[in-house]
Amino acid sequence: QPSWRALAASIAFGGLTRQHVQPSWRALAASIALTAMVASSSTWFVVGSQPAIATADLLVSDHIRALMAPEPVDVVSSDRHTVKPWFNGRIPNSPRVVDLAKDNFPLIGGRIDVVGQTPVPTLVYRHAKHMISLTEVPAESRILDRTPRTVNGYNVVRWIENGVSYWAISDVALKDLEDFARLFRASPTEL
Repeated sequence: QPSWRALAASIAFGGLTRQHVQPSWRALAASIALTAMVASSSTWFVVGSQPAIATADLLVSDHIRALMAPEPVDVVSSDRHTVKPWFNGRIPNSPRVVDLAKDNFPLIGGRIDVVGQTPVPTLVYRHAKHMISLTEVPAESRILDRTPRTVNGYNVVRWIENGVSYWAISDVALKDLEDFARLFRASPTEL
């Protein structure tokens, strides 16, 4: 058995034979398989374990873009019977639209946002001088409720109801946004 110094010297000066340097095809295949497994599991951990956080980030970005746009909505109307039908044919399912004007949350219209590659309806309400974006996303059972309460200074309130994940986003005070969510949930579903 050569000493480690002799082995190191042999490697440094190219003294190892081809047999010791070239890995077998089985070792190469095993290393590729192991690399693929580690990469895919770490990708799942980063992406799959935090979809609620990623969705919150996307929806806050959509809300900010709407604030910067000349019009924050695609259809301007305070009438739910105008806003709800506008979504027909533009998205797979028409959203639940609730009139909260008597509670100081008037509807100002709606727009279509995109989450991933899915077009989703966003209803836009106003409270005082603040805009509230309420986006309805198909709920996935694997989403854990790790929704942040604030993202980039904007408050986020989320709930799931009847297979739909509702995301209310605004710079309005968190208590007011929670009141909005409570009123929306308590309103009867329109026919």
